[in-house]
Amino acid sequence: MAAATVIEVRNLVAGYDHVPILRDVSFTVRRGEIFVVLGGSGCGKSTLLKHLIGLNPLLGGDVRILGNRIEGGGSEERERAMRSFGVTYQSGALFGSMTLLENVCLPLEIFTNLPSDARRLVAEMKLDLVGLKPFIRYFPSDISGGMKKRAAIARALALDPGILFLDEPSAGLDPVTSAGLDRLILRLRDTHGITFMIVTHELSSIFAVADRCIMLDKETQGILAEGVPEALRTTSEIPAVRACFNRQG
Repeated sequence: MAAATVIEVRNLVAGYDHVPILRDVSFTVRRGEIFVVLGGSGCGKSTLLKHLIGLNPLLGGDVRILGNRIEGGGSEERERAMRSFGVTYQSGALFGSMTLLENVCLPLEIFTNLPSDARRLVAEMKLDLVGLKPFIRYFPSDISGGMKKRAAIARALALDPGILFLDEPSAGLDPVTSAGLDRLILRLRDTHGITFMIVTHELSSIFAVADRCIMLDKETQGILAEGVPEALRTTSEIPAVRACFNRQG
């Protein structure tokens, strides 16, 4: 039986100041899938992500997360959609004046009524889940880039979302650290059933974790290819797609 659809994008038009960067983009993501968005510079990867998570208004089309519309369905429906996912950003976006424990506690303080001891316990569990429990009292300036990415994932998991959006999680990491992050993503999917949508250009990570992917194209302002990475590398009829998946580095 096919897994249920958890993200549904239909005829999306996305851009800024009423100027489209992406047009007529449609795809679905299934529960428990690791779905990757890739493409060249300026193709709209980050633009797509910002519109999917509600940071920017849609210029057209429809985005539904667990059946709830990001726009057009009223404030309660939007709230249900927003509460169903977590997000990490390329820089990690941790608060430098807070410890890792305090960073992960923050969503719990804002969105739950849990007492402080319970918030701390949940935050410790999330940091332990990503291998950072010994560092709960460290500040972001005290840890490595890879640890910051893990801490950001722990914070994104604080409210137990079923979906995580990751923006360039391997950016700036050395190959060993990047591979460790790939293993964490796979473990979270396999042990906790988390669905991932990842924006990345790192081929090694794409082949390591992606179940399916879409490749965006700047010229057509849409999806140039969709499918399993290995199949796109070897059997795509589009030369630009084969070249992308067979590039070095």
